[in-house]
Amino acid sequence: MRDLIITNALVLAADAAGTVIADGAVAVAGGRIERVGPAAAIGREAREVVDARGMLLMPGLVNMHCHAGDSLFRGLVEDLPLEPWLQKVWQAEGAILDRETVRLGATLGLAELLLGGVTTALDMFWYPEETVAAARDLGMRVATGGIFFDGRGMDRVAGAARLAEAAAFFDAFAGADDVFAGCLPHGAYTVGPESLKAAKAAADARGGFFSIHAAETRAERLDIEGRYGRSVIRHLDALGVLDANTILAHCVWLDDEEIEILARTGATVAHNPVSNLKLASGFARVPDMLAAGVRVTLGTDGAISGNDLDLWMALRLAATLHRGATLDARAVTTAQALAMVTREAAAGLGAADRLGSLEPGKLADMILVDLRRPHAVPLFDAATHAVFSTAKSDVRHVFVGGRQVVRDGALMFHDLDATLDRVTALVPRIAASVQA
Repeated sequence: MRDLIITNALVLAADAAGTVIADGAVAVAGGRIERVGPAAAIGREAREVVDARGMLLMPGLVNMHCHAGDSLFRGLVEDLPLEPWLQKVWQAEGAILDRETVRLGATLGLAELLLGGVTTALDMFWYPEETVAAARDLGMRVATGGIFFDGRGMDRVAGAARLAEAAAFFDAFAGADDVFAGCLPHGAYTVGPESLKAAKAAADARGGFFSIHAAETRAERLDIEGRYGRSVIRHLDALGVLDANTILAHCVWLDDEEIEILARTGATVAHNPVSNLKLASGFARVPDMLAAGVRVTLGTDGAISGNDLDLWMALRLAATLHRGATLDARAVTTAQALAMVTREAAAGLGAADRLGSLEPGKLADMILVDLRRPHAVPLFDAATHAVFSTAKSDVRHVFVGGRQVVRDGALMFHDLDATLDRVTALVPRIAASVQA
């Protein structure tokens, strides 16, 4: 017998065909989608049946760039561009972060994401195994792994030991279907060429992803050009670290040739419109990247730079911002924007066969969005509503692998109040960390 049927929903499959079923259902068995179709055809024979009348059923969202642990510092450093902002951020992190506080911050950040319908997050932060522990406590998937940073980072690991730390992470989570393991150098300005090549080689050897901040600001571009005589993307390409398993966060400062390099190598871009706007980093050339065939996905960045982890806001900005900048109403289409947080994100993680759409055989990571809201009525097109009207507060229920992890807007396996109390108690110490 099937484990779960969600029935009587408006189904937005987010597949390549753009499938929408007005009175649809999804059947789940063994954590995977068995069938998608009309409710009448699928029936109600299952151990659990969820009547989703008045709700939109769609895949769980995939956040391709986040620093969940930095949720501890939400709103702490304001009104600065990236470079001086980072110095203050690192000052606070150095004073506060250890394994316990990283897990606390990761729990807070990932809980915000999960409640907002994000079922998988690519997270770059110190002590990545603590982020995995937080994700497992909540019941969501996470992509993370060994952090690379020249010198001693906030995890007190020296540069030479980072390869061993990355290898240990791969060993610890080999074969886990809830963890995507990779290597995550911070940036070309904080990690030298040999370490970047070593990190990429380590990721390739274990079949993992490689993710790095790249071309986020003009100052970064000038810095890398001054050091190596070439721009950020050309530098990474010359080092041989760009390919289909590479995920580049931001990519704001690109020229035409660099966009062609991304298209040629198959690297994925994680666009972060909220933090790019707030930190005055600039406007990524998303329409040009899409036109060139570059895979573009979406991220929230950290709550310290965007003040919340709202992938729906990033989605709406990605769909509208570039229309205004280019004076082209189709600069980023509705379908392209939706794919950035579903199919394209899954493909960027090498998981197109498992995540990103509601199709038979894929993992049953699904969300139910409440349509009985003033801003959801009337509804003429499901994709348009998801991209332009849905808010994270509309997410009612969340399923990961067919297991319900959010019910009626509340976490099912974690005491959120206890986490909020612990973070609140830490506030005076966090505030004091940037006063010196």
